[in-house]
Amino acid sequence: MRLADFAALSVAELRERFVEGGRPLPEECEAALEQDPRAGAREVLRLVRKRRAENRAEGQRLRHLLRFECELWERGVLHVAGVDEAGMAPLAGPVVAAACILPRDYRPRGVDDSKQLDARERERLAEDIRRNAICFSVARAEVEEIDGINIYRAGLLALTRAVRGLSCVPGHVLVDARKLPELGIPHTPIIHGDALSLTIAAASIVAKTARDALMAELDAAHPGYGFARHKGYPTSEHFDALRRLGACPVHRRSFQPVREALGLVPVQAELFVAAPTGELDETDI
Repeated sequence: MRLADFAALSVAELRERFVEGGRPLPEECEAALEQDPRAGAREVLRLVRKRRAENRAEGQRLRHLLRFECELWERGVLHVAGVDEAGMAPLAGPVVAAACILPRDYRPRGVDDSKQLDARERERLAEDIRRNAICFSVARAEVEEIDGINIYRAGLLALTRAVRGLSCVPGHVLVDARKLPELGIPHTPIIHGDALSLTIAAASIVAKTARDALMAELDAAHPGYGFARHKGYPTSEHFDALRRLGACPVHRRSFQPVREALGLVPVQAELFVAAPTGELDETDI
């Protein structure tokens, strides 16, 4: 764009092109905006510079999130998978896990631990991840398995199934704070991995959105419990529904609040021991 043409633009046109449209602002035009007597024009410049700073900060954040992946890529590992689960703490529904392998140049803006994102942003990112991933897989451990082998081991089962469901075998797997002894693939457990690894964070978003969609289906199949809203987590609404309606087939009968609703004796405390100290991450509420 010639500087003369740029100078003829109204403030509304400047905003439409360089703020709302996101076009890059040429250096000579930026200098002209600094001298522009119109307050609206100088505001356009401020917003463009703000966007640049945000883009730089986001780029740095994403590079930091790829430090585990970059180390593996530099060692010659072509396919690095991330895996995470959703639904360890709820009183109802399965544990859902997701695994994904992402392209090396993929930088999904805004990706983060799924618990730090609102539902709309999670859905947007999940769609983007599924569309751009080299491959991804979603798997689950059912309520009967949770009650039969305990919630911690059911989580491991779902994670392992998700990795094995990938259409290409990863050379290494990054896991959110778990060891997967039956996986048979080199893997690294990372405490708070969904906040420290882009690939794990992507898997956590896919897992969370998949489980939320499943709980909406279970809400239709078992009305009155509010599964579509609280996703089976131990909320006051859920406790009230348990007291009114009792438990339904998708409630976890090894969890104490459900047993109380059914009038069952407490499960021995050792059945709830999840893992050796330091191996289990925070709950994914």
